[in-house]
Amino acid sequence: MKISFPYMGTVLVYKKLLQLLGHEVIIPPRPTKRTIDLGVKYSPEFACFPFKVIMGTYIEACEMGVDTIVSSGGFGPCRAGFYGEIHRRILKSLGYDIDLIILDQPLQDKNFLKKVKFLKGNNSWLDVIKAVKFTYRLIQEIDRFEKEIYRLMPYETEPGQAKKAWNSIQAEFDQAIDQAGLERAKERSLDILKSIKVHEIPEKDKIRIGIVGEIYVVMEPSINMDMEELLCKLGCEVERSQYLSEWVDHNLLPNIFKKSRDAMFIEKGKPYIGRAIGGHAQQSVGAIVDFKDRNFDGIIHLMPFACLPELISQSIIPRISKEHNIPVLTLAIDEQTGQTNALTRIEAFIDLVRNKKASVNIA
Repeated sequence: MKISFPYMGTVLVYKKLLQLLGHEVIIPPRPTKRTIDLGVKYSPEFACFPFKVIMGTYIEACEMGVDTIVSSGGFGPCRAGFYGEIHRRILKSLGYDIDLIILDQPLQDKNFLKKVKFLKGNNSWLDVIKAVKFTYRLIQEIDRFEKEIYRLMPYETEPGQAKKAWNSIQAEFDQAIDQAGLERAKERSLDILKSIKVHEIPEKDKIRIGIVGEIYVVMEPSINMDMEELLCKLGCEVERSQYLSEWVDHNLLPNIFKKSRDAMFIEKGKPYIGRAIGGHAQQSVGAIVDFKDRNFDGIIHLMPFACLPELISQSIIPRISKEHNIPVLTLAIDEQTGQTNALTRIEAFIDLVRNKKASVNIA
């Protein structure tokens, strides 16, 4: 079985799980202009931007010879719940008759166990549990180090040092195949972090920016103008509202003993969006409140053009910004987004945030 997946975030974790299950894994190319052009060409015009990019990714993966693609789906008002079937039909019309396996939340997907059985192949259930447990720990560590990289990057004394360190850290974890290997990767990665030389900046002068919005455009830098790295170059610490380990916590693990971060965001967002409306709308507004509670200085709200849940979030955000006294910049992203125009808006926004904080410090 030649198997692939959508390209989103740190893809080594998807590769690692499927390899541990014994599959031949084909990593799709990082989304490029060609990926987007293919997706736009073969997608319905009204579809949201993530649908189009993922469509292009699937086509490129099929060109590489895959016969199976694994992805996640969705329930509720968001159209993402229909996208797996639409993607499958478009691929079939193009001559790619592949298995497209959509894994939804276990308690909501009556075929979840059947799909897992297909993916487990000849592995025992004990082997599957071990592989999943190892991959979950890997995801947690990767996310922890990624957060630390984007905390240090704005203060690096040598430009590019933190990015190089992040690539080295990913390479370390990519070599791990068991718990002992994971521990070695952690130790080496800590040494790599310590090697990053940074300027000492007074706490009062640090600018912290939170990124909220729909999960795909928040997590995949190739389609969001490398937003985290861009903000770091402008001197800001950055943290996202969406990380893969936290998505797993909320969607695949029971929240019996510990409330997931997404569940906390939803609670904080309920005064503004009282019910689930699909996508990550409740999480987006709740995350803004949470970032303010944690003394962040500003928010970048990323939304795919034509994303209905995030359009609703966008309409409510001015009220949240005013009530919680935190600047928010919304950027709509699609294949027509002009990067120069977006960069000008982001630079102006960061100047506003910096001046606002300076005025408060003076007062």
